[in-house]
Amino acid sequence: MNKLAGYIFSPLHYLAFGLFLVIFHPIQWLSLKLGGYNGHKRSVDILNYFLLGTYYLIGGRVKFSNEYDLPTTRPIIFIANHQSMYDITPMIWHLRKYHVKFISKIELTRGIPSISFNLKYGGAANIDRKDPKQSITEILKLAKRMRENNWSAAIFPEGTRSRDGKMKPFAPGGVSTLLKKVPDALVVPVAINGSWKLTRYGNFPLSFGERMRWTVLQPIEPAGRPADEVLKETEMAIKREVEG
Repeated sequence: MNKLAGYIFSPLHYLAFGLFLVIFHPIQWLSLKLGGYNGHKRSVDILNYFLLGTYYLIGGRVKFSNEYDLPTTRPIIFIANHQSMYDITPMIWHLRKYHVKFISKIELTRGIPSISFNLKYGGAANIDRKDPKQSITEILKLAKRMRENNWSAAIFPEGTRSRDGKMKPFAPGGVSTLLKKVPDALVVPVAINGSWKLTRYGNFPLSFGERMRWTVLQPIEPAGRPADEVLKETEMAIKREVEG
């Protein structure tokens, strides 16, 4: 039934999703030119509000839980597992007051309306995974922006999406660099559960009626602790939430 309904409703979802990307591309450009960073960020936040609405066109049920009063006076490193491309929009919208910047593949900075523009001009770290030197340089630039602007970062340490919901081991590279260069940052795990099911049949059809959950877990104070230890604690917390 999920697959059959997906054939019917996936085109509606993709049509709306693509339409919002196209509409907001010039809006982002204009917002950046007239309103600078703050204007551009508002346009990106609004875009992701509408993109989140397209999840419901495929019958998705989205729940974002955060019971913690996270600080806005210091940078935060949000560390999450990665299940699908649908992981990102709810994080941008629900964590918008923390000015979260993603560490993403450089390939995404080309050819995608709105998304590529935001990655280029919104403060993200766009890394070439085939070029370790470039990747480190980009993450160092992000760390500098975090310190100077009190921004936060989001990173998926698995490095690639999990196609079946089972987590892959977390790689320490990017997290270790950020912790070293932004020593006052707070680490906050985010467990993503169920978004992989949306693409269980591939990009078409999407699976209709899937429950998806984003859960902000207990923040971790990394000060004075080895980065590997902090990352391992984060990984275990997320794994307990996702895999039980």
